[in-house]
Amino acid sequence: ANAGLEKRKRGIVWKKDGKEMVLIPAGSFEMGDSKNELEDWMKTARPVHTVELDAFYMDVHEVTVGQFREFVEDSGYDYQENWANVAKYSPGDGYPMVYVTWNDATAYAKWAGKRLSTEAEWEYAARGGLVGKRYPWGDEITHDNANYEGIGGRDQWIQSSPVGSFEANGYGLYDMLGNAMEWCQDRYGENYYSSSPAKNPSGPGTGSYRVLRGGIRDSHTLNLRVAVRYDLLPNSKCYLSGFRCVSGSDF
Repeated sequence: ANAGLEKRKRGIVWKKDGKEMVLIPAGSFEMGDSKNELEDWMKTARPVHTVELDAFYMDVHEVTVGQFREFVEDSGYDYQENWANVAKYSPGDGYPMVYVTWNDATAYAKWAGKRLSTEAEWEYAARGGLVGKRYPWGDEITHDNANYEGIGGRDQWIQSSPVGSFEANGYGLYDMLGNAMEWCQDRYGENYYSSSPAKNPSGPGTGSYRVLRGGIRDSHTLNLRVAVRYDLLPNSKCYLSGFRCVSGSDF
């Protein structure tokens, strides 16, 4: 069994930004609030629907402060935020980059030769191969699982935690919930789930807002569910907004 697991988690190191990536296998899953227990404002996570995806590679960790700074220095990108604000929440190179707009994240991805994940790819990857669970590791959550509101157990951080401070999920991905929120490629559609294509959906063709996933570090556990959707304007950012990248499996 272990040999199969190792094979499934086989990773690569992406040359441009030096990030470790893992292969997320092709497959299908039930996307959305499978337990039908989210509050009304989260009802955009319904209806649950079957999605089929091609294989892809995903960054094992969120893009860090150090990696984003290297991108800015290498590319001359005009990053519009004060780095001191970033440091208040992510005080070191190994912490997740925050105060990132969708435009910033997309620029990094382009520089690295990658892209942002679709919302469907993100949820599929976050579930880690588990079916119908609330979280990437199962149905229960404690501070040993993730960095969220309050501290305790393994979670000793009021603000961001260094990437990889908690256990990986079944696909070998870290910090899919808690820590920074993560920008996705898709436009946000409140009712998109009712009409999205079954294979490789990539969001509605129009809309002002873009999707963020991965829960909020200073939120309670309901907001951390793997199905919960958030949205912001692409030129907006906050102390929680970060990202990771993906690449097709045939690069």
